[in-house]
Amino acid sequence: MADCLFCKIVKGEIPSKKVYEDETVYVFEDIEPTAPIHYLVIPKEHISKLDEITEENSGVIAHIFEVISKLAKDMGLKDGFRVVSNCGAQAGQSVFHIHFHMLAGREFGWPAG
Repeated sequence: MADCLFCKIVKGEIPSKKVYEDETVYVFEDIEPTAPIHYLVIPKEHISKLDEITEENSGVIAHIFEVISKLAKDMGLKDGFRVVSNCGAQAGQSVFHIHFHMLAGREFGWPAG
């Protein structure tokens, strides 16, 4: 999508601090981190939100979680990490390109924090 912030980041039109990239996934540092490690993990394919996952694109989402697992292992996150995704404005989604926040480096509470 031409006006999508994350599509522009994937295309290199907006700078980001890349952490990982392959043919399907792009991972970069969040510009407003809420934890010492705060990455955004996004598909290169534009999928607006979680309720748009289908049989046709679910493989992309599975691959995202494989990448998250690889990053966690590579970074030695043995004490744990959190993965968060918001679906829709009421849930706090502000960029309508599906993305997963990978957070680590501090203790987290539930449900917030």
